[in-house]
Amino acid sequence: MADIHGPQRLGPLTPLVGDWEGNVGIDLSYHNKDDETGRTGYFEKAWFHPIPVQENGKQSLEGLNYKMTAWRHGEEAMDPFHDEVGYLLWEKATGQIMRAVVFGRGIAILAGGEAKPRDTVLHFNATPGSPSFGILQNKYLLERAQLMDFKSTFTIVDADTLSYTSDLVLKLAATGGEMHHTDKNTLTRVK
Repeated sequence: MADIHGPQRLGPLTPLVGDWEGNVGIDLSYHNKDDETGRTGYFEKAWFHPIPVQENGKQSLEGLNYKMTAWRHGEEAMDPFHDEVGYLLWEKATGQIMRAVVFGRGIAILAGGEAKPRDTVLHFNATPGSPSFGILQNKYLLERAQLMDFKSTFTIVDADTLSYTSDLVLKLAATGGEMHHTDKNTLTRVK
């Protein structure tokens, strides 16, 4: 029996629409207060909502605005330790996808890749200095934890399950070396 698909105006972003939660998040990062790299488990809430079609001359972008907020396990009633807002965009004519994300730490990233309308694995990449898919950060972070690379993948596991990974390569002044700050979680649709 063939799959029956309804309209997917948002292309590969369509399955993301809604509200999500996940409690199996793992953050691997440098902990400045302890002067060491460590893992943090976290609970996360995310939402993805459609935006109006964006017209840039002949370019037409479909998209979602989104928010992802995370709390360390055991601190769900307290302030979150991570918060980000952004847009996921898709250009049907070229198959280009984009993730425009701003982190509350003073970091802005426009990452991109390619995807077909029904792809279930979406890759977003950015590098500092790129005129199209680049990374900006505040002066303090540039001196202490310079971002060298960003890779992120969203995987639509099924209609109600989404997983993601992200990898920020940092050049740390405290250690003199590079490290991979990684995050991953699996989220379930709640609305």
